[in-house]
Amino acid sequence: MRRRGLPAALPWIGPSLILIAAVVAFPACYMVWTSTRDLSAYGQDRGGAGLANYRALFEISELGSVLVHTMVWVVGVVLVTLVLSAALAQFLNKDFPGRTAVRMAILVPWAASVVMTTTIFYYMLDPDVGIANRFLVDIGLLDRGYGFTKQPTQAFLVAMGVAVFVSVPFTTYTILAGLQSIPAEIEEAGRVDGAGAWQRYRYLTLPQLRPAIAVATIINIINVFNSLPILQVITGSIAGFSADTTTTLTFKLIRQNQQIDTAAAMSVLNFALIVVIIAIYVKLVRPTAEIDR
Repeated sequence: MRRRGLPAALPWIGPSLILIAAVVAFPACYMVWTSTRDLSAYGQDRGGAGLANYRALFEISELGSVLVHTMVWVVGVVLVTLVLSAALAQFLNKDFPGRTAVRMAILVPWAASVVMTTTIFYYMLDPDVGIANRFLVDIGLLDRGYGFTKQPTQAFLVAMGVAVFVSVPFTTYTILAGLQSIPAEIEEAGRVDGAGAWQRYRYLTLPQLRPAIAVATIINIINVFNSLPILQVITGSIAGFSADTTTTLTFKLIRQNQQIDTAAAMSVLNFALIVVIIAIYVKLVRPTAEIDR
């Protein structure tokens, strides 16, 4: 039955498979192939390099700290985004005056250009002309402007804050859609049984939100992992790799060091890390598992 079903379905799923192959499979395979080539600073292929590019990549002394930064960046941004978005979605699911206007306002950080939003934050925190620094000086919290974006750790934390800011709208709407798909009878049954607000949310609402949260988490992992604009604007001027993730390291290998082939190897490692992280998440969370009702 299955053998006959697959050929019958091919005309319907064939275009999607071709699109996936063209947009995902071919670029991924080409990236792996490029990582095994000896490329000049101008991209000229000078022949095969075997695993030399990977050996050059792992010879970078700061690679270990860059990987740690990447894990902190992804886990921190995604986790904080999910917590804030779950609370915000719960609030927006209530009926209150002006709810439509508030829902529309939530979309602004998502609709705006990421580079523009990040640049605004960068200049707001400038120690000399930033309005945020001026405000802190005026109210007496600071004696003079502080370089929030001039030191690696502080700049990295600012970049994480901006990433959360631009990620919350999409995540909130995804969880809000999940909330609105939950039958009202479930909440009412919890009230009748005497469950408190937290108990109803923990044992009734949250399990029903598992698919929506899983979708939001996976998309956020991909977006945050590959988020170059935010880190480039906030931490791009900091020397060395003290505030870099694997994505910004790839960019620096190309732009500053002219190592296109080593950057290709870094891209392959980046891709592998994303696949592993998502696979572990899906294995642990099992978003498609049947929900007990």
